[in-house]
Amino acid sequence: MICLYDGYDIESFEAGRGLWHARIRRADQRPVIIGGHSFPALEVGFAWPDPDAAIADAKNHIDRCKHRWGEPEQPRVSAA
Repeated sequence: MICLYDGYDIESFEAGRGLWHARIRRADQRPVIIGGHSFPALEVGFAWPDPDAAIADAKNHIDRCKHRWGEPEQPRVSAA
């Protein structure tokens, strides 16, 4: 299950039976920079009982930390 949230792709995945986690990537495919280190993706959270809980936790991480990661580029709308 993948969803787009505020410029980030969130993918939920099961790592063990009934143990759901989330992976966050920038939708613009650029790496997330934390403390000068580049990460193509971040795996966050705990082992949640379902994919929706894992995605909700990832959204919470994005809301709390995106100002430290650098803002992803938003799609440009051309005025034609």
